Amino acid sequence: MATTATGRTAAGAGRTTALGPWGGFLLRRLVGLAAVAITLVVGTFLMVQLIPGDPARVVAGADATPADVERARHELGLDQPLSAQFGTYASGLLRGDLGTSFQTKEPVAEIIGSRLPFTAEIAFLSVLAVLLLAVPIGLAVAARGSRRTDGAFTFVTGLVGATPEYIIGTLLVLGFAIRLGWLPAAGAETVTSMVLPIAALVLPGTCVMARIVRSEAAHVLAQDYMRTARGRRLPPLRLYARHALPNLLTATLTLGGLILAGLLGGTVVVEAVFAWPGIGQRVVEALLVRDHTVIQGCVLVLGLLAALLNLLVDVVLALLDPRTLAGKGGH
Repeated sequence: MATTATGRTAAGAGRTTALGPWGGFLLRRLVGLAAVAITLVVGTFLMVQLIPGDPARVVAGADATPADVERARHELGLDQPLSAQFGTYASGLLRGDLGTSFQTKEPVAEIIGSRLPFTAEIAFLSVLAVLLLAVPIGLAVAARGSRRTDGAFTFVTGLVGATPEYIIGTLLVLGFAIRLGWLPAAGAETVTSMVLPIAALVLPGTCVMARIVRSEAAHVLAQDYMRTARGRRLPPLRLYARHALPNLLTATLTLGGLILAGLLGGTVVVEAVFAWPGIGQRVVEALLVRDHTVIQGCVLVLGLLAALLNLLVDVVLALLDPRTLAGKGGH
């Protein structure tokens, strides 16, 4: 038995060596991504089964007879066993077919294709804004080292970071759209229409991320090499940008990747609040009419986008810290 285990270990090590550090790293991440995709497929299918109500009755109409409802259920394939329904769903996915909307009869892939650019737009800009704001804010608070500043920072970031996006979005609409009239409250007609949705995502995300950055920065600034760098009286910009930031980013991105991926989940609520025509708003619309195929397709795409964002963070971490290529780091 020991010889067999040793042989398998040696074979695995040989394959990893043959692939090279980056090949092995990418293979592990792609296998993980495939596992996430399979989990999402099964999870989204089972999730929609728990939604109360009968889609066939919604499709048949309020005045439909029981025979009409049964006919609609048969046309939708809902009269088949659950295993058969999943087999049809999974085989369609393998062919690139996400199904057809129960309500509008449109291909779900076309619905997502028309909505995805709107979601990608605010999600990408939100992630970028969170990174550009959270890192310097957290680093500045840690560098200042003031108890009063640290207390105020902890209170404000804790309060805003724990506030749901829909509450922040509602307050932003009341303040900047209704009371001040500076920005549109809903829609996507102009460039300014995306300001409030992005702000609703960025504010809590920045606060949570800045707390992580502040904690990691305090640890980095207490290291001996940072005290040595301060003793050389380097300019602040060079001191923090050259010596603190590289060591700070690795640990920050490890945890921050999960937060940034969570922003995609927040877009579902934010898009509904601001009537932003993205995937999130379409999910809410589909939930109201129990359009299972649209819900499955949209949630699956959002989940895969979050997984791809985590993969991207892993690659960035590997570039910053090559030790993660050996599988001893990263998240």
